[in-house]
Amino acid sequence: MTEFEVPVLSIKHLNKQFGTGCAHCTNPEPDALIKNYCKVCGTVFACRDVSFDVYPGEVLGVVGESGSGKSTLMQCLYFDQEATSGEAYISSYQNGLKNLFQESSQQKRYIRNNLMGKVYQNPLLGLKIDFSSIGNIAEKLIAAGSRNVEMMEARGTDLLGKVNIPIHRSKEAPKNFSGGMQQRVQIAKALSNNPPILLLDEVTTGLDLSVQASVLDLIKSLQRELNISIVLVSHDLGVIRMLADRTMVMLDGQVIEQGLTDQILEDPQHAFTQQLVHSLL
Repeated sequence: MTEFEVPVLSIKHLNKQFGTGCAHCTNPEPDALIKNYCKVCGTVFACRDVSFDVYPGEVLGVVGESGSGKSTLMQCLYFDQEATSGEAYISSYQNGLKNLFQESSQQKRYIRNNLMGKVYQNPLLGLKIDFSSIGNIAEKLIAAGSRNVEMMEARGTDLLGKVNIPIHRSKEAPKNFSGGMQQRVQIAKALSNNPPILLLDEVTTGLDLSVQASVLDLIKSLQRELNISIVLVSHDLGVIRMLADRTMVMLDGQVIEQGLTDQILEDPQHAFTQQLVHSLL
């Protein structure tokens, strides 16, 4: 098996529920749930038995309507939420043999700071909005154990240049920036430790179309240059078409279809995916 056949990230049977569940909804009867909601006890099954692999240098798109579970999936991957059950493995962590979901909170912090980067839909979640832009990057580097101020300043300047933030604004706080510039600072921060995996959660939602295009171009060029693996969540099939090699479609917390992006968009099999694709045409 070559290194390119070994997944960078492997997720198996991930489940996330909000609520304790009851005899009614843990019953596998097809009509036990309304979509992914139990009308008896109010439990929401946000992710149900989600499994996928991401390979080196690959962009995996995750698409679905609001409430399909895609953002909850991302929160579980980055430990913003605790998965109810399931397994997650990163090939560069403990030889890919340790289930990340069962690690201590200290180890999860290490994995977040060293092996993953995340860009949130809302920059307020990913940035300290009153810190300087370069200070935001330094914060991530310090969390990963860096102590050399010169190195951190050089790394921060280099990354802000890569994401087209003018050098004279590197000491400025992101609160003074436009939405598109804030997203670019988030991308720089997420990339600061050269993580093998980047998680992008609806990163262009709410941006003007021209700004969306420049952010997407930036992601595409950085991904090629750094050969980074990306999990990209979007409800916008145009974004998925532009960036994703493979695509996974979610509905009511479940993966209903996955395959090469071209194949999903040209010849969707599931009725929901067909509806999604036709709404784009």
